[in-house]
Amino acid sequence: MYTGTGVYSLPEASRLIGVQSREIRRWLYGYSYKRTVNGEPVRKFSAPLWTPQTSIKDPDEQVIGFHDLLEIRFVREFVRHGVPLAVVRRCLGVARDMYQVDYPFTTLQFKTDGRTIFGEAIKASQDDGSLTDLRTRQLVFKEIISPSLYDGIEYDGRQARKWYPLGAKKKIVLDPGRQFGSPIVEETGTPTSVLFASFLAEGRDETAMQRTASSYAISLPLVRAAVTFEQGLKRTVH
Repeated sequence: MYTGTGVYSLPEASRLIGVQSREIRRWLYGYSYKRTVNGEPVRKFSAPLWTPQTSIKDPDEQVIGFHDLLEIRFVREFVRHGVPLAVVRRCLGVARDMYQVDYPFTTLQFKTDGRTIFGEAIKASQDDGSLTDLRTRQLVFKEIISPSLYDGIEYDGRQARKWYPLGAKKKIVLDPGRQFGSPIVEETGTPTSVLFASFLAEGRDETAMQRTASSYAISLPLVRAAVTFEQGLKRTVH
């Protein structure tokens, strides 16, 4: 059903990106909140930032696609730097209109044009009464859209096609056309989770690395990369 799209549950996305599941849910499925208007409580709804690639609507089975996953990385950086979600939303809107793509943050164009889009979004938010310091936000933009955010993303034209989270040299890849986008060793297609489970079962030491490499006919450096990747995921928030 989702061949070529990639499929990630919210907990899986949380581990891969380092964003709590509840935040991903708020960003991609919207949320309700209360606001006082003229002394009376009024329930409001904040719409999703965008519609996920996948179509499952059951809250217990919410899944997102590969492009959703990469775009969330950029939203995460905006939020970490204190950018109001209203500004993020306006950035998305302006960039979508400019580039005519559904996932503008992960395009190479945003890397160069994003400062203009960011400035326009902030000015629009100020016009709406948002308390945003334009100069300060422009200064932090360089930190937000850093080269490291684009490192490891392989493009097919303007579209992100693969993501090497440890860098291309490590050969650990998320490719929506293979294994539903789960992290794999590129050479063999073996999921990193399988190699990591073997490493744990074999004793979690150097010998365990070697036995895993032998069992799966994978070079020792690739097993090390898979284990390093999975250990990094264990340190992320859920």
